[in-house]
Amino acid sequence: MPSTSLRQPLRRLWAKEKLGYSLRAAIALSGVLLLCWSQGWMHSLIPLFLGVIASALAETDDSWQGRLTAVLVTLACFATATYAVECLFPYPWLFVIALAGSSFALTLLGALGERYATLAYATLILAVYSMIGVDQRSALPNGGNQAILLLAGAAWYGLLSVLWNALFAQQAVQHSLAKLFRELGQYLILKSALFEPLRQLDVEQRRLNLAKQNGRVVAALNAAKEIILHRVGHRRAGPKVSRYLKLYFLAQDIHERTSSSHYPYNDLAEAFFHSDVLFRCQRLLRSQGEDCQRLAQAIELRQSFEHRELSQQALSDLHASLEHLRIQSNPAWRHLLRSLRALTNNLRNLDLQLSSASNPDALAEEQDSSLYDRDPKSLRDVRKRIRSQLTPTSLLFRHALRLSLALTAGYGLLHWVNPSQGYWILLTTLFVCQVNYGATRRRLGQRITGTVMGLLIGWAVFDLVPNPLAQALLAVVAGVTFFALRSTRYSWATAAMTLLVLFCFNQTDNGYELFIPRLLDTLLGCLIAGLAVLLILPDWQGRRLNKLLASTLSCNSRYLQQIIEQYRYGKRDNLDYRLARRNAHNADATLSTALGNMLMEPGYFRKDTDLGFRFLVLSHTLLSYLSGLGAHRGESQLDDNAGFLLNSANQLADSLESIAQALNDEQPVPIHSETEQQLAQQLSELSDDMDDAQRQVQTQLALICRQLAPLRTLAAHLQKGKNTEQAGL
Repeated sequence: MPSTSLRQPLRRLWAKEKLGYSLRAAIALSGVLLLCWSQGWMHSLIPLFLGVIASALAETDDSWQGRLTAVLVTLACFATATYAVECLFPYPWLFVIALAGSSFALTLLGALGERYATLAYATLILAVYSMIGVDQRSALPNGGNQAILLLAGAAWYGLLSVLWNALFAQQAVQHSLAKLFRELGQYLILKSALFEPLRQLDVEQRRLNLAKQNGRVVAALNAAKEIILHRVGHRRAGPKVSRYLKLYFLAQDIHERTSSSHYPYNDLAEAFFHSDVLFRCQRLLRSQGEDCQRLAQAIELRQSFEHRELSQQALSDLHASLEHLRIQSNPAWRHLLRSLRALTNNLRNLDLQLSSASNPDALAEEQDSSLYDRDPKSLRDVRKRIRSQLTPTSLLFRHALRLSLALTAGYGLLHWVNPSQGYWILLTTLFVCQVNYGATRRRLGQRITGTVMGLLIGWAVFDLVPNPLAQALLAVVAGVTFFALRSTRYSWATAAMTLLVLFCFNQTDNGYELFIPRLLDTLLGCLIAGLAVLLILPDWQGRRLNKLLASTLSCNSRYLQQIIEQYRYGKRDNLDYRLARRNAHNADATLSTALGNMLMEPGYFRKDTDLGFRFLVLSHTLLSYLSGLGAHRGESQLDDNAGFLLNSANQLADSLESIAQALNDEQPVPIHSETEQQLAQQLSELSDDMDDAQRQVQTQLALICRQLAPLRTLAAHLQKGKNTEQAGL
């Protein structure tokens, strides 16, 4: 048994998210190398390694039973692809037709979900590996074994994957939840910066940073949900999974409370500049953010989480500061103090939620603990989803057509130029050609940089380490490095894969002869991918900006409707409410990602970027006011006597939907709305007949209503610009 001093570092090492993935790759590649070296089969090393790599690229998270099914399906797809290549390779015209058709069809499988997209992508990669193998047939004593060796490598890694998932079934859940709480902690820390007690604080820039971080939180929430769903399915969760499911729902509630806002921050800073109340809010938020990150570490290390007294002390100090302001009885602060009290209550509940994370098993069961499964349920659903993508307006259709034509062009180029190792052109094109221009441009630069680095390092290692066995061991190290870095540092991952190829080919041939072909093929493949994404149905983000903005407002409208339903019938975190809340945050994150990609596009196509980012700040502010309304659902119930508030909320939801509809249909958006101005005036006049909870609802609705005028202005400017552009065309 490891000593106590060693146990903690070992736990930290084991908690690394990529460790399991890297260890599986290391075991698989080392096993292949040991077999080939001991049996004198070094000529089989390349196809076996490539089979392992393709199988690892096809891996998605699942329970061990689901993983076993996925491995069998993967092997069936791989076998079909590799034997199709073997059969059609001598017939170029039939081969190129099959290449274009299969790449188009496989890419469209992405409409069924992420795991189907991953499997289809890996199948295409294995098909290109098969082409490389057939092209190098002379290196094998029996060229007919090429397909068997590829499938054997894939099956070997698949077996390891199934065994790993059986032995460490909850490891992926722990990593996903830890990442989720870590991102939530960072969101809280960024949110605390909004409470900086400074006049003329640049709230817009800080809200923009917050919106970008919210995108990362949403991505972590979606990933955690999918991983837990794979463990639960449609059956009742076991004790271990139930514990993690409660933590996931806790994270959802924390996210709603964290993303909420109760008043414009500049107004609060101006009114309470000489008070320490905002500093107290900032201190408490930062402390809660640190607690979230400590909780993430506790989940990773499988340790108990202890809530610190520091947060409780910060909360007590905030209450004391708020009470001091109340005693002063300043009439100008009356409505602001109500918002500060609502904020304090929200932070208190947030602190209670974090303290409850120390014992997740004691958390109450959700009334509706179902998770929304986006996977297709039947063949009819499969046909419906794929049929819906068969239109040039579909982004997936464009990518599928673009990729199939790019691979066809690459195949024609390699036959025309007839370069050595020409099928690496197709592989580079496949890796570089992404769904949009920005991602392709980023991947293109990373691919070229990584290839050059790999060739330079390989040149030096060939001279320094001439021993073939040592180079084979370095190939294993390079393969493990590729899997450890491929999702975070793609340039270095490409360099590692280049080294693996060089060292493997040097076992049976002269590796030096591969340097120039590898570089040339990379440049040609990148050129084809770049031209394809630039010329074949290009997907410029600016041209669909109106659709993205419309989706954001429409999702916010449905979220508001669900919130009001909760106020009418009581707080229930049912699937409909959670789905509306998640869709609103997903739309916000999608807009943030699209604007980031838009910054990488040619100048003419990013002319509306500034307008888009201003809209992102406004929409995220709107979402934060909605979250503030949702965070207080359990504190008040609106009955028939609160008809004004219910009608106002429905009117706001209708206004958001009408702006969204106009943007979606590219119709003019009226800048002024007398009805909304009257509603804003009515909501700003607080009635003495209301209790504090209803006043808080009215305040939040007033904040939401204030966002409509600037949203209309930006939407009108966008539509005007589009109409001018179309008139010019």
